[in-house]
Amino acid sequence: MNIILLKDVEKVGQRGAVVNVRPGFARNYLIPAGFAVTETPEQQRALAELIRQREQKHAREVAKANALKAQLEAKKWTLKLSIGEDNKSFGAISAHDVNELLVQNGITLDKHAVQLDEPIKSLGSHPVLVRLHSEVVATIKLSVVKA
Repeated sequence: MNIILLKDVEKVGQRGAVVNVRPGFARNYLIPAGFAVTETPEQQRALAELIRQREQKHAREVAKANALKAQLEAKKWTLKLSIGEDNKSFGAISAHDVNELLVQNGITLDKHAVQLDEPIKSLGSHPVLVRLHSEVVATIKLSVVKA
Protein backbone atom coordinates (compact mmCIF):
# COMPACT_ATOMS: atom_id res chain seq x y z
CA MET A 1 0.00 0.00 0.00
CA ASN A 2 1.41 3.38 -1.00
CA ILE A 3 1.18 6.16 1.58
CA ILE A 4 2.43 9.75 1.89
CA LEU A 5 4.25 10.45 5.14
CA LEU A 6 3.13 13.55 7.03
CA LYS A 7 5.92 13.25 9.62
CA ASP A 8 9.34 11.63 9.79
CA VAL A 9 8.96 7.97 10.76
CA GLU A 10 12.05 6.05 11.82
CA LYS A 11 12.93 3.14 9.51
CA VAL A 12 10.09 4.12 7.14
CA GLY A 13 10.95 7.49 5.60
CA GLN A 14 11.09 11.26 5.77
CA ARG A 15 8.19 13.70 5.79
CA GLY A 16 6.67 14.13 2.33
CA ALA A 17 7.99 10.82 0.98
CA VAL A 18 5.78 8.34 -0.84
CA VAL A 19 6.55 4.88 0.54
CA ASN A 20 5.14 1.40 0.10
CA VAL A 21 4.29 -0.30 3.41
CA ARG A 22 2.19 -3.27 4.42
CA PRO A 23 -1.54 -2.47 4.46
CA GLY A 24 -2.02 -3.46 8.11
CA PHE A 25 0.83 -1.24 9.28
CA ALA A 26 -0.65 1.71 7.37
CA ARG A 27 -4.29 1.14 8.45
CA ASN A 28 -3.61 0.22 12.08
CA TYR A 29 -0.72 2.51 12.99
CA LEU A 30 0.48 5.15 10.52
CA ILE A 31 -2.84 6.59 9.39
CA PRO A 32 -4.65 6.63 12.79
CA ALA A 33 -1.59 8.13 14.51
CA GLY A 34 -1.49 10.94 11.94
CA PHE A 35 1.87 9.93 10.51
CA ALA A 36 0.56 9.27 6.99
CA VAL A 37 -2.30 9.45 4.54
CA THR A 38 -3.16 7.12 1.68
CA GLU A 39 -1.74 8.09 -1.68
CA THR A 40 -4.47 9.58 -3.87
CA PRO A 41 -4.32 12.08 -6.73
CA GLU A 42 -5.69 14.79 -4.39
CA GLN A 43 -3.04 14.01 -1.79
CA GLN A 44 -0.34 14.05 -4.50
CA ARG A 45 -1.42 17.56 -5.53
CA ALA A 46 -1.49 18.70 -1.90
CA LEU A 47 2.00 17.26 -1.40
CA ALA A 48 3.29 19.03 -4.51
CA GLU A 49 1.83 22.32 -3.24
CA LEU A 50 3.39 21.78 0.20
CA ILE A 51 6.79 21.11 -1.36
CA ARG A 52 6.49 24.22 -3.54
CA GLN A 53 5.61 26.38 -0.53
CA ARG A 54 8.54 24.95 1.47
CA GLU A 55 10.95 25.70 -1.38
CA GLN A 56 9.68 29.28 -1.64
CA LYS A 57 10.01 29.80 2.10
CA HIS A 58 13.54 28.36 2.03
CA ALA A 59 14.49 30.67 -0.86
CA ARG A 60 13.14 33.71 1.04
CA GLU A 61 15.10 32.75 4.17
CA VAL A 62 18.33 32.31 2.20
CA ALA A 63 17.85 35.67 0.44
CA LYS A 64 17.20 37.38 3.78
CA ALA A 65 20.31 35.74 5.28
CA ASN A 66 22.44 36.82 2.30
CA ALA A 67 21.24 40.42 2.69
CA LEU A 68 22.13 40.34 6.39
CA LYS A 69 25.50 38.81 5.52
CA ALA A 70 26.28 41.73 3.21
CA GLN A 71 25.26 44.17 5.93
CA LEU A 72 27.43 42.47 8.57
CA GLU A 73 30.50 42.14 6.36
CA ALA A 74 30.33 45.75 5.15
CA LYS A 75 30.72 47.21 8.63
CA LYS A 76 33.82 47.24 10.82
CA TRP A 77 33.06 46.03 14.35
CA THR A 78 35.02 47.13 17.44
CA LEU A 79 35.14 45.85 21.01
CA LYS A 80 37.31 46.96 23.92
CA LEU A 81 39.49 44.64 26.01
CA SER A 82 41.16 45.55 29.29
CA ILE A 83 44.93 45.19 29.00
CA GLY A 84 47.28 45.37 31.98
CA GLU A 85 51.03 45.45 32.38
CA ASP A 86 53.12 43.30 30.04
CA ASN A 87 50.24 43.40 27.52
CA LYS A 88 48.30 40.71 29.42
CA SER A 89 44.56 40.82 29.08
CA PHE A 90 42.11 40.99 31.95
CA GLY A 91 39.35 38.72 30.75
CA ALA A 92 38.45 37.84 27.18
CA ILE A 93 35.91 38.54 24.48
CA SER A 94 33.46 35.68 24.11
CA ALA A 95 30.77 34.84 21.56
CA HIS A 96 28.24 36.31 24.00
CA ASP A 97 30.08 39.67 23.90
CA VAL A 98 30.04 39.69 20.10
CA ASN A 99 26.34 38.81 20.10
CA GLU A 100 25.64 41.71 22.50
CA LEU A 101 27.55 44.06 20.16
CA LEU A 102 25.32 42.96 17.29
CA VAL A 103 22.16 43.43 19.40
CA GLN A 104 23.29 46.96 20.33
CA ASN A 105 23.46 47.69 16.59
CA GLY A 106 19.94 46.38 15.97
CA ILE A 107 20.83 42.89 14.73
CA THR A 108 19.15 40.15 16.73
CA LEU A 109 20.46 36.62 16.18
CA ASP A 110 20.26 33.27 17.89
CA LYS A 111 22.69 33.07 20.80
CA HIS A 112 24.52 30.20 19.08
CA ALA A 113 24.92 32.05 15.78
CA VAL A 114 28.29 33.61 16.71
CA GLN A 115 30.99 30.95 16.51
CA LEU A 116 34.34 31.40 18.21
CA ASP A 117 36.75 28.51 18.62
CA GLU A 118 38.12 30.13 21.76
CA PRO A 119 37.68 33.50 23.48
CA ILE A 120 39.68 36.41 22.06
CA LYS A 121 42.44 37.50 24.45
CA SER A 122 44.59 39.70 22.23
CA LEU A 123 44.39 43.06 20.54
CA GLY A 124 44.11 43.41 16.78
CA SER A 125 41.78 42.29 14.05
CA HIS A 126 40.05 38.92 14.34
CA PRO A 127 37.69 37.16 11.92
CA VAL A 128 34.49 35.94 13.59
CA LEU A 129 32.08 33.48 11.97
CA VAL A 130 28.36 34.20 12.26
CA ARG A 131 26.02 31.43 11.10
CA LEU A 132 22.94 33.16 9.71
CA HIS A 133 21.35 30.14 8.04
CA SER A 134 22.31 26.53 7.46
CA GLU A 135 23.67 27.60 4.05
CA VAL A 136 24.88 31.16 4.85
CA VAL A 137 27.86 32.02 7.06
CA ALA A 138 29.13 35.58 7.43
CA THR A 139 32.68 36.45 8.46
CA ILE A 140 32.81 39.74 10.31
CA LYS A 141 35.99 41.67 11.00
CA LEU A 142 36.24 42.36 14.72
CA SER A 143 38.81 44.88 15.88
CA VAL A 144 39.83 44.50 19.50
CA VAL A 145 41.23 47.71 20.99
CA LYS A 146 42.66 48.59 24.37
CA ALA A 147 40.09 49.84 26.88
